[in-house]
Amino acid sequence: MKQRDNGKFFSRGKLDPDFLEGLLQSLPQDRRVIVGPKIGEDAAVLDFGEKYLVVKTDPITFTFENIGWYVVNINANDIACMGATPRWFLPTLLLPQQGTSKELIKIIFDQMKSACQKLGIFLIGGHTEVTYNLDRPIAVGQMIGEVEREKLVKGSGAKPEDVVLLTKGVAIEGTHVIYQKKKKEFKKRLAPDALERLSRLLYQPGISVVKEALLATRSCEVHCMHDPTEGGLRTGLWELAYASGMGIRIEKERIAVLPETETICKFYGLDPLGLLASGALILTLSPSEGKRLIEIYERKGIKCSLIGEVVPRELGLKIVEKGKESDLGGPCRDEINKVL
Repeated sequence: MKQRDNGKFFSRGKLDPDFLEGLLQSLPQDRRVIVGPKIGEDAAVLDFGEKYLVVKTDPITFTFENIGWYVVNINANDIACMGATPRWFLPTLLLPQQGTSKELIKIIFDQMKSACQKLGIFLIGGHTEVTYNLDRPIAVGQMIGEVEREKLVKGSGAKPEDVVLLTKGVAIEGTHVIYQKKKKEFKKRLAPDALERLSRLLYQPGISVVKEALLATRSCEVHCMHDPTEGGLRTGLWELAYASGMGIRIEKERIAVLPETETICKFYGLDPLGLLASGALILTLSPSEGKRLIEIYERKGIKCSLIGEVVPRELGLKIVEKGKESDLGGPCRDEINKVL
């Protein structure tokens, strides 16, 4: 489905960046806003004296299964990508008139409560209502965190000659969402052990990057972190480069793609690099700090790969496959739209 505006249609997904940039540039500025609305920045940052307050809002629209778990983790990830610890959460839950029950509401609430407890977050308020013209629940989260002033990491902080690291692999979130939608189909095509791994992806390796993001900032000098979500790794890398005013050169063979993701992408002819990617974390650091962080991650059992380097902007965004260099591309429509 597409949205209509003045007789024209928009594709599902994020707005055109040039159009959005024009809207954002028209906004007035507040001197206490350290990081304001900007493409490629994961959250807003406010000056609150000794510490910075970091604030994020994000919806869950692609799926309503496990929506409570998703909405907490997706918002917490963006807080952690700024080097901040997620502390407080306020959800807005919109429910359809048909199919909503006390049991459904309790399931979603328990999912949010469990996710908050796992990350040490307090649910401090929010809003819930049953409303019209919905065919599924929609959750919108607002997460608040805090960070010491000197520990803030911006999505625009990548520097020339930085190495680009990627944790876990792609695309954990997209793979699990498709599995949830196509369970009956997969039961006919996959072995029980593969189905079991797919069902656990939400939790193992999981869509949270809070642990690895905070470990990185507490252990190394990190220049930039970004949580690739809609549009997958391709869009995440473009957003990081755009915000930092840099180019990027990526080695495709170094990008870890989960076996389950490869299987599902082959089923539907999808590009795994353009599929919902929550669960992966992009970091840029100096080569020496990058090497040290990979070693730290390895000791903690966190998979991490060096996938490329930051280059001057005029060199563009490139991806190398089997020695052949091509354009990485700009922000793309998420591959999941071809399935859902």
